[in-house]
Amino acid sequence: MDFRRTTVAALAADVAARRVSARELTAAAIDLVDRLDPELNAFVAVDADAALAEAAAIDERIAAGQEVGPLAGIPLAVKDLEDACGFVTSHGSAAFASGQPATDDSPLVARLRAAGCVVVGKTNTPELGWKADTENPVFGATRNPWDTERSPGGSSGGSAAAVAGGLVPLATGSDGGGSIRIPSAVTGLTGFKPSLGRVPSGGAAPPDWPLLSTKGPMARTARDLALVLDAVIGPEPTDLASLPLPEASWSRSLEDLHPPRAVVWSPTLGYAPVDAEVRAVCEAAVRRLEEAGTAVEVVDRVFDEDPVLDWLRLSLVYCLRILEPFHGTEVWDRLDPGLAGMLEWARTSVSAVDLVRAIDACHALNLALVDVFHRAPVLLTPTVAGQAPRVGAQAQGTIDGVPDPNWVRLTYPFNMTRSPAGTVCAGFTSDGLPVGLQVVGPQHADVAVLRTLALLEDILDLDPVAPFGLG
Repeated sequence: MDFRRTTVAALAADVAARRVSARELTAAAIDLVDRLDPELNAFVAVDADAALAEAAAIDERIAAGQEVGPLAGIPLAVKDLEDACGFVTSHGSAAFASGQPATDDSPLVARLRAAGCVVVGKTNTPELGWKADTENPVFGATRNPWDTERSPGGSSGGSAAAVAGGLVPLATGSDGGGSIRIPSAVTGLTGFKPSLGRVPSGGAAPPDWPLLSTKGPMARTARDLALVLDAVIGPEPTDLASLPLPEASWSRSLEDLHPPRAVVWSPTLGYAPVDAEVRAVCEAAVRRLEEAGTAVEVVDRVFDEDPVLDWLRLSLVYCLRILEPFHGTEVWDRLDPGLAGMLEWARTSVSAVDLVRAIDACHALNLALVDVFHRAPVLLTPTVAGQAPRVGAQAQGTIDGVPDPNWVRLTYPFNMTRSPAGTVCAGFTSDGLPVGLQVVGPQHADVAVLRTLALLEDILDLDPVAPFGLG
C-alpha cells in the first residue's frame, strides 16, 4: 500500500465498493508508521487498537448497507494542537504533555470522523505552533521525507511529513502564519489555508489564535483537499467567525478548469529578499501559466513593508495567554528557549494599544490587497522566501546560502488579511527539495484559489513523490 501514489478519493471509493476494507487501509497505515516513522518522527502518539476497532465498525456498517460518509476508511493523522478523543493534546509542550486525554474531538476532527475517517494518531508540531520548524523539547525534531537532514517546516510539519512520506493519505493542520502552506511547500504537497471561518474552530475552549489561525486538511492534491473540505466546511454555533455553507460543492467546482484570465505575480511582495533559486523555479512555473493563456501582470510592491512585528505581537500574545499561568514555575524553564525569550518580549513590550494597532495593520494590509484584486482575481508569489532549515539549525532556513530566521516572510500577511491562500509544487531546488508557488485569492474566494491550484498541478504535471521509504 503506497498512499503517495493514489488519492483520497480513490481510496474512499475502493472502501465503499468493498474492493478493500477500512480495516485493511488502517492496518496498512499502522504498519507504515511502525516501520518508517522512526526515521521521520512525524507522529507523537498512535493508538492502533482503537483505530482498528474504528475501522472494523465502518466495515460492518458498509456490509449492512448503511451510509458511511464520503471519506469512509481513510486513515487520518491529527496535528497535536487539536483535540482527538482519547489522545493527549500536548501542543508540543511540557506544560501539557502530561495532561489527560481529550474526551471530545475538535469540531474538525468530529466532522472528519462523521465523514468516515479513522484517526490513527497525533502528529508533531513546534511548541504551540510558534515557529516554522517542527521540533520541540518534548518530542524532538521531525524530518523531511525528501531529505531527512532537513526540516519539513512548520508548524504542521508532522502532518506534512506523514502525508508526504506516505504514512497516511490525510492529516489535519492549522495555519496561523503559514503553518499549512510552509510545510506543504517544502514537502511537495499542495496545501490550502481556507478563509478564516470556513473550517470551524469552535468548541468548549476559545481558539488558540482567533484572528490569525485557520484549520484545514492536508493531502497531496488540490482535488483531494476540495473533497475533504466539502465534508467539513460550514457553520458552527460555537465559532464566532464561522461562515455559512457555500451553495456549490468545492470538489465539483474543480471539474471544468481553464486558465484564469489574468494573475498578478509579485516575487517579493515589495519587502522580502527571496532566494534566487526559489524565485527562478517560481518564475518558470508562472511562465507555464502564461503560455496556457493567462495574462501575467508583475507587481513589485503589494505591501509597503514587512508586517512581521504586528504579526508577532498578535501571535505571541496569543501564546502568552496560554502559557502565562506557568510563568515562574519549573514548567517555564522547560519551554523551547526561543519561545520563552519571545514570550518575555511580549510580556514586557506589547501593550494593549500595541495589540489594537496590530489589528489595525491587518485592516491596512487588506486595503492593499483590494487594490491588487482590482487588477486580477488571483495573486501569485513564492510560498517561502528561502530554503528549508537543516535539522538542528534553530529554525534558520537559508536565502542564497545565508542563514535567515525569517525565511518564511511571504506567508503571514495573508493570515492577517484572512485571505484564502494555497501552495502548489512549482519545481525543485538543485539539491532536490520541492519549491512552492503561493496562490492567494480575494476575501472568501476559496474556490478561485482551489481551481488555480488544481490547474497548476495539471499544467506543471510534476506529481512530486518523496524518495522515501517505499521506493
